[in-house]
Amino acid sequence: MLRLAILASGGGSNLQSILNAADSGFLKGIEPALVVVDRLCGALEGAAAAGIETVLLDRYLPGNGLSTELGRLLTGRNIDIVALAGWLSILDCEITEQWAGRMINIHPSLLPLYGGPGMYGRHVHKAVLDAGDNESGCSVHLVTSGVDEGEVIGQTRVPVFKGDTPKSLAERVLIEEHKLYPRVLAELGETLNCKYLC
Repeated sequence: MLRLAILASGGGSNLQSILNAADSGFLKGIEPALVVVDRLCGALEGAAAAGIETVLLDRYLPGNGLSTELGRLLTGRNIDIVALAGWLSILDCEITEQWAGRMINIHPSLLPLYGGPGMYGRHVHKAVLDAGDNESGCSVHLVTSGVDEGEVIGQTRVPVFKGDTPKSLAERVLIEEHKLYPRVLAELGETLNCKYLC
């Protein structure tokens, strides 16, 4: 079994979609083993309810302290895959290179559109509406040292309706995030399991 760590900073709905997928047997060969948060947040409740070890890291550690501590934690818990699920802290290049190909993130836009520093949550959906786009969506990408710049490995499109607000668009995109992320994670798990065992 591949051991999965989930990194979260918010309400934990994508975390919960992953845990639900694991409970249903959808994530074959993947075991959620660790949840890491960088602030007190709703994700803590979901992890506790699932009985998964949870660690709170100090996001204000000086320099690259957060990335260093996270790297030690992931290695010490024998983690194989890392899924960022609403994780807001930026990781340094040392940890992203160490986990290249095994660390993924979900973003609420059709990357490469509306990605990068400061583009998260409502900021993304407001930018889509301000631009007058007729569609948006969500993307799962490999994590690299550039914020939201890694290769996109899964994407779902969502229409933008007349009268949409950042809130209504966010709600519609989030529904698709909860479907897309477990699917892409399962595909990555199959690839990694084959790499290790085939």
